[in-house]
Amino acid sequence: MSIKRAVCLLSGGIDSATCAAIAKADGCALLALTVNYGQRHQRELESARNLAAFFGVAEHIQLEVNLRAWGASALTSDDIAIPHREALGHDIPVTYVPARNLILLALALSYAEARQAERVYFGANSLDYSGYPDCRPDFLRAFSKAAELGTKAGAEGKPIEILAPLQNLTKAEILQRGLTLGVDYSLTWSCYQGENEACGKCDSCRIRLAAFVALGLQDPISYTTK
Repeated sequence: MSIKRAVCLLSGGIDSATCAAIAKADGCALLALTVNYGQRHQRELESARNLAAFFGVAEHIQLEVNLRAWGASALTSDDIAIPHREALGHDIPVTYVPARNLILLALALSYAEARQAERVYFGANSLDYSGYPDCRPDFLRAFSKAAELGTKAGAEGKPIEILAPLQNLTKAEILQRGLTLGVDYSLTWSCYQGENEACGKCDSCRIRLAAFVALGLQDPISYTTK
């Protein structure tokens, strides 16, 4: 059986790193796509480059798509504060970037078809941030159908698979899976603040830290506060 090619959406965080490790463990030759969409936390782009080198990807495309042009998210507008919430709810948080995952998946799909890759791996997770509509299983099922209908590969009966292997895992379970696969999480970045050290206060930091605590481990990245 020939080795499958897979495009991994590589943001630089725990989820995308674990997803890439799973794709590699599945026997895929990896292609990585990282999108600079104008996110406040530009530091994650450096992590994405380091992870691409760590996984030995065959090609790493770094694409610029400026979603700051219309903002409307705490991640793409300096006028909206990054939330530090005491409790995570099921509402759609201000860190939601309008249609971001739809845009990223469309770009990954196009890249995959251009390179004749059979799969796209996407680190969506519906448990930690169930308020994000573009992380839900029904969204991914609908996108997979659109990918089948809207591509040459799909029209020829060889639709590109859209895989979200982390969909129903907790952050601790994701971390444990990646550790089992040998992921170096010191290379990853999760903080929403655009600093050289993680803030330890934003939702993303708090979820990350809680996952390490749940496993009885020390997070290998540095924080200004915890």
